[in-house]
Amino acid sequence: MSDIPNRRYFRTPATAPGPAGPQMLRAFTRIRGNPLGYLEDVWRQHGDVVQFPIPKPPSYLVNDPAGVRRVLISNGRNYDKDTIQYRSLSLLTGEGLLTAQMAAWRRQRPLVQPAFHHETLDGIVAHVGVAARRMFATWDAADDVVDVDASMMHAALEIVGHALFGTDLSGEADRLANSTLDALDVVVARARVPVTPPGWIPTGANRRLQRAVRNLDEAVEAMLADRGSVEQPRDMLDLLINAQDVNGERLTREEIRDQIVTFIVAGHETVASALTWAWSLLARRPEAQERLRAEAVSVLGDRDPTFEDYAQLPYARAVFDEALRLYPPAWLITRNAIEADELGGRQILPGSLIIMSPWLLHRHPDVWRQPEEFRPERFLDGDFDRTMFIPFGAGLRQCIGRDFAYVEGVLLLATIARSFRLTYPPGGVPPKAEPLVTIRPTTGLPLHVERISHHE
Repeated sequence: MSDIPNRRYFRTPATAPGPAGPQMLRAFTRIRGNPLGYLEDVWRQHGDVVQFPIPKPPSYLVNDPAGVRRVLISNGRNYDKDTIQYRSLSLLTGEGLLTAQMAAWRRQRPLVQPAFHHETLDGIVAHVGVAARRMFATWDAADDVVDVDASMMHAALEIVGHALFGTDLSGEADRLANSTLDALDVVVARARVPVTPPGWIPTGANRRLQRAVRNLDEAVEAMLADRGSVEQPRDMLDLLINAQDVNGERLTREEIRDQIVTFIVAGHETVASALTWAWSLLARRPEAQERLRAEAVSVLGDRDPTFEDYAQLPYARAVFDEALRLYPPAWLITRNAIEADELGGRQILPGSLIIMSPWLLHRHPDVWRQPEEFRPERFLDGDFDRTMFIPFGAGLRQCIGRDFAYVEGVLLLATIARSFRLTYPPGGVPPKAEPLVTIRPTTGLPLHVERISHHE
């Protein structure tokens, strides 16, 4: 096409517009420090399909709505997870569902799926109430301002531990949360710089990763210590121990470990991140927070939430969705193109790295009206293309824990709004978003928490 420079990257032809090699080299510091900002810049400058001056693998940013849909849904079998992003993450999670290649994923998925059937989701709800009461006691004892981000992390970890594994992780919340974040920091660094020291070299980063993995492994061993096969599984851990594939083979202890660590990591960080950003947004919009509180009081009254309440909280769901739209925890999705394809009118070479960002897609003006605005009402009006809302991915590899996250996030959001008003303290400003494995606030989220009456 006329807008594609007549150039090659060694033997790799240019098939889409994008930055030249010297331009990308000059931007290296920015790419390291703010990769999401860089991706947004090249998207706005070069269009919905951008090719980077990288010979191997050929690398494309795809923010064309139809192209994203093709990669994730209509031609999803042509795109696997054999990318540096998922290889780096597997250093922590092993080959759990999130990072597994297709053959392993096809074996694992039906073994894990029963833990997320709709009839099992009501088991989450009691744990939401317990975690909320524990958090509220901490807030009541605090000196006016609390780090809401840390609170969401601890509550989400507690809920995951109880609901999926029947294990009280509240006493280990700090250690496990810090271990997870330490490990993810190393994972992010490795994903951004492909040439890194091998794991056996005792660098500071490798030691941090090994220490974090050791802490998570110890938590898993404690969970497994008193467990055996049971006739009536009570939770995900029982299901994993009992599960048999079509050949009658059970998951190995290592496979069970990888699934547990995957859900400790993915099951608490993503929901906690979404809740943190929801409160960051609500603290700036008191009228939206008041509407959320009124709905929560009307539905919940003075009691703990039930599973039936979830469907009766449409505004809480809309707030949670809008937070997921503006601050999608999994801000980066990558795939490897097995065969050649065409995306957004551009030829994609076989073996290409495809980079997609829900953060960018959720701000695409062809899909969203007022894309930069916090407007939960759009999810009540249906004023958007739902296939372009992908905080949990889409298609064959959509996150298995999506419904778990919604029930947990919406009910916890409503339970908090019923009992507390959250505002920025004097001089407080919204935190900047840092694109790590998830979108994280750079300074936590210190907010003033004020206990309010349900009848106020």
